[in-house]
Amino acid sequence: MNDTHRATPRPRASTGGASHPAARIRIGIGGWTYEPWRGRFYPGDLTQKRELEYASRRLTSIEINGTFYGMQRATSFEKWHDETPDDFVFALKAPRFATHRRVLAEAGDSVERFFASGVLALKNKLGPINWQFAPTKQFDAEDFDAFLRLLPQRAEGVAIRHAVEVRHDSFRHPEFVALAREHGVAIVMAGDSKHPQIADVTAPFIYARIMGTIESESLGYSDDALDAWATRANRWAAGAQPDDLQAVAQTKQKSTPREVYLYVISGYKASNPAAAMALIERIGKA
Repeated sequence: MNDTHRATPRPRASTGGASHPAARIRIGIGGWTYEPWRGRFYPGDLTQKRELEYASRRLTSIEINGTFYGMQRATSFEKWHDETPDDFVFALKAPRFATHRRVLAEAGDSVERFFASGVLALKNKLGPINWQFAPTKQFDAEDFDAFLRLLPQRAEGVAIRHAVEVRHDSFRHPEFVALAREHGVAIVMAGDSKHPQIADVTAPFIYARIMGTIESESLGYSDDALDAWATRANRWAAGAQPDDLQAVAQTKQKSTPREVYLYVISGYKASNPAAAMALIERIGKA
């Protein structure tokens, strides 16, 4: 990458060192290939094959979406690992073949194929796995419990973290929250969207997807909205719970520091990188 493209390094969200809450917060976007970002987020003369290299030096994480639609090659994961900084982390959307089915308890083969497909080639850059369910999928306690039991705690000696993204109001139920907590699985916190918000903390990490960027704001969000999300992220990282989000059955949790993964998704997608970078800058100054 030439000097022009190196001129704007990413703001660091870990300026305070390992003991500072900001050191445990990662912020990014969904994917890195999107035509409207060219000339807006990416320099106009940047080749497409260097977009991940560029994005990963301005953001601290990216959620890979392609894994939701089909298996990726192990060589792709190796390439993505090698193109990104040492402290960069990817989240992966798990394959829909596992989550978009009538009986979740029968997803074992799909889960096994996913972890055998090469995802572990990301090595230390493998972050949480997001198991996203269809908006029509309703909560069935027995079947969902069976599904959560299929998710491996470790794969080839590597610890695996899981998050579940549910999009039907029936999941706003204390029994669902209890199941997620029993299995140590995070519930994806949906922000600024039509999806049900379940802000209960059920795992040692937080996985949030915020979807409210708009075209009329140069950074996707207003300054006040960016400040609010930065404050929430810092509270999560410090072990506290934001008091302005909707929990279902929140119980008192120990104030244990947590890792936070926050992705700016959907909304006015062209502005999502700008919103993510603005959040990283605010968190780094906290």
